[in-house]
Amino acid sequence: MDLGIRGKRALVCASSKGLGRGCAEALAEAGVDLVMNARGADALEEAAQDLRDRYQVSIKTVAADIVSEDGRAQVLEEAGDVDILVTNAGGPPPGMWSDWGREDFIKALDANMLTPIALMTALMPKMIDKGWGRVVNITSVSVKAPVAVLGLSNSARTGLTGYVAGTARQVAPNGVVVNNLLPGLHATDRAVSLDQGAAKSGGISYEEAKAQREATIPVGRYGTPGEFGAMCAFLCSQHSGFIVGQNILLDGGASNMTM
Repeated sequence: MDLGIRGKRALVCASSKGLGRGCAEALAEAGVDLVMNARGADALEEAAQDLRDRYQVSIKTVAADIVSEDGRAQVLEEAGDVDILVTNAGGPPPGMWSDWGREDFIKALDANMLTPIALMTALMPKMIDKGWGRVVNITSVSVKAPVAVLGLSNSARTGLTGYVAGTARQVAPNGVVVNNLLPGLHATDRAVSLDQGAAKSGGISYEEAKAQREATIPVGRYGTPGEFGAMCAFLCSQHSGFIVGQNILLDGGASNMTM
């Protein structure tokens, strides 16, 4: 399918690996020029060069912490006037409710709620002026089905979801479409970290912990960054104009719900 976005320009955050990389690759394949951001300069440039070589698109890289004010300012200066924004940041660590204090919640809110809001606030006005724009926020299945050990993520990402619900409907008349993508278990470093934590707490091997979690997914496996990226690219396409303020779940059927 021709996504109709060849020649558009996108900022994709945390895109040197994992789900962000999957989104960047799918957009590059569709002919979108990119501004890629991540904290690690070497991994970021390696990922960008791979996409340049394979898809012949223009890619600029900004190695900076998108959560920090200085890092975000660097990214926004390089991004300038983009048509597409994909927000993404690593989730906070797992734990128990009794482990967390105020500062833990502030850090989670900064990374997974306030940073995406700041990026949208900075970049959507130019999209509105042009009468076209796409925003995809990578959040989590936890906003629909909270995960007990991810209370920090549950809280911060649900806050972002509420913000998007109202904002998406305010900017839609101007041709700017905002949606959220909710990943379940995907084959990324985050999954490895969570499986290692489950193995440690359960007194089992990493392989056993992973197998147990895969068994909870009807398709019997973790998702791939490529699958996730393809959905992201569709939401950034010309075909998504009637999809507004939605929370689209990609979890292999693991969450048994009707909504």
